[in-house]
This record gives sequence, C-alpha cells and structure tokens, in this order.
Amino acid sequence: MSTSPLSHLAISGAQIALRVTPKASSNRIVDVDGQIRVYVTTVPEGGKANIAVQKLLAKALGVPKSRLRLVRGQTSRDKVFLIE
Repeated sequence: MSTSPLSHLAISGAQIALRVTPKASSNRIVDVDGQIRVYVTTVPEGGKANIAVQKLLAKALGVPKSRLRLVRGQTSRDKVFLIE
C-alpha cells in the first residue's frame, strides 16, 4: 500500500482527536465509527505513552513526527494533535 492509512487526514492545520489506550498488547490504530483509537504498549508515565502515540500517528499519517503537536490531553486518554 503506497499511502498511509490516515494520510487523508494529513492536512496542515488540522486537529485530530483520538482516544488512547496505554499498556495494550500491541501498537495499532483503529477507526471505530469515525473515532480514532490508538493502542500503545507503552506505560503512561513521564509522557512516554504520548511520545509513542505521536510516533505511531505520524507514521499512519505519513508525516514527520515533528509536525505533530499535542495541543490537548497531555494527561488524559482523550487527546488532540495538531498537524503543523
């Protein structure tokens, strides 16, 4: 597959809302009725899970992780990333 699964969302200035499940069995992103759910194996301490989510989301969007900024939900399961 040449395009990334979420590449249609990779628009500069777009905000992507998602729900995170840390300590999952595997790293994956699923779309459940339009709600993006991100599962990461990382534990939610010291921002480690946020970094893992950023990397996984960047790969799925097909953008460098430096273009993704967490704008809401630093300590919440519900997060919003801004594509810069």
